[in-house]
Order: sequence, then C-alpha cells, then structure tokens
Amino acid sequence: MSADLSTDAEITWCPGCGNFGILNAFKKVVKKLEDKGVDRDKLVISGGIGCHGKIIDYVGLSGLYSIHGRSMATVQGIKLGNPNLKVLAFAGDGDAFGEGIAHMIFAAKRNADITVVVHDNGTYALTTGQFSPTSNKGFKGPSLPQGNIEEPLNPLGLLLEAGASFVARGYSGKIDHLSDIIVQAVLHEGFSVVDVLQPCVVFNNTYKLYNEITEIISKPAENFEEAVMLVKEFRDRMPIGVFYKVNKPVFHREFYGDWNPVVDKVSRNERLKLIEDFV
Repeated sequence: MSADLSTDAEITWCPGCGNFGILNAFKKVVKKLEDKGVDRDKLVISGGIGCHGKIIDYVGLSGLYSIHGRSMATVQGIKLGNPNLKVLAFAGDGDAFGEGIAHMIFAAKRNADITVVVHDNGTYALTTGQFSPTSNKGFKGPSLPQGNIEEPLNPLGLLLEAGASFVARGYSGKIDHLSDIIVQAVLHEGFSVVDVLQPCVVFNNTYKLYNEITEIISKPAENFEEAVMLVKEFRDRMPIGVFYKVNKPVFHREFYGDWNPVVDKVSRNERLKLIEDFV
C-alpha cells in the first residue's frame, strides 16, 4: 500500500472538479487518523455509482463499489460484520438523497456507527447534468432544459429529524477545514454525515458562489433546535462546519452488547456440533 495512498488508476475527473478537493482532504484524513491511533488497515470505504464513486479507485484502502444509493447500506453490513473497523461511505447527492434516501434515513434513525461523505454538486454529473434532489430551483439540465421547478431538498434537516447524531457540512474548496470535519465524523461513535459542497465545473460550476457565501462556524449548535436553524441557512450565507454532535446509543452495541462476531466467533467444530445437536 502506497504511503500517500496513491494508486495506479488513471484519474478521469474533469480538470477543476471539486472531487479533487475531497480526494486530497481524505488523504489528509487518513494521516490525521493515524496520528490519533487509527491504523489505515482498520479503515474500509465504499462508494456508489457516479463521479464520486471513482474515489474508491484513487485511494489505496480496503473497499468496494456498491450500487446506486446503497453504499451506506453496504458499510452498515461491514460494521456489523466487524465492529472494530471504521467504515465510510462515499455518495453523490443523487446517490444519497435520491436513490439512497431511505437507507440514509434509517441509518440515522438507528444511529448506525458509519460515516457518510456526500459529494454534493446539485446534479447527476456522470450522466451529463440532469437535476438532482439538491439542485436549486431554476437549474437547467438535459432533463429540465426550461429549468427545475422544484425547491431543493434540505437533506441535513431531514437527517437531523431522523436521528443523526453528527451532522456537518464542508466545502471542497477548503481542504484543511474539510479534512478536520471528516476526522471528527469518523471518530464520532454513531451516524455521521458530512455534506460536501462540491462544484461540478461542467454542469454546475458553483466555485464563485461558494467562495463568496461559505462561512465557517466555530462550534456545533448548543441544542437540536439551533442545529435545525443552522442547516436551513443557505441563501445569503452558507454555514460550514459541524452543526450537531450528540452522544447516544449506537446500533451495533445495542444489537450485540459486548459480543463481537470476529473476536468471539465459535470454531468450525463447535458450529458443526451445534448444528448436529439442533437437527
């Protein structure tokens, strides 16, 4: 495994794509986690379908592709299979908030100990720019050349209501700040979502807008109601940072108690004996 996490895969993102910022931020995340005692061999990643999913090829970590909208379900299974792992799902805005919204809601509801990093560019970029759940009203693309007539979904507000215990927003143009947020998300025990503002230079180039309106907040909200108000600010000011962080029981501990299926599994002979006694 390369020390800098590089792979031999050719990077095929468009020059200037916001995904480069997320990739570079995540490489910093792995180093920062190692400095905090989290070995990279304890990290597992998964991605869905879309431009974002290529990050699986570009980072030298254990991981796998999932299908559209299912990476957050995939990593929940990995976490249950081995609770000692730190698992991350990468998803696009269409991937997470369209096809995968049910998985996001129920992962938040059960407080699954996973981190979901959403590459949110407000368009289905890989399939040439159709509108997505987070596209602004008036956004023009191949699917709606006259302009999107819907208001954008506020996914962080929805996930707060569903029970997410760590909610944050970052910007791919602020790499160091984004890496700090993702480190906090990974170290948090419970469902963590980081919605990353990620300009698509071809179909939704929002660099100028985000450079002007993003504003780093210094600390999480003091309570749930304040967090809800923060995630609703996205007109003249776009707050970025950790909006909400609370400790509460996590799914795998409620499900297993102190049992760990990797450490405490029975031997093959014991399993055969149990089957023989049963039948």
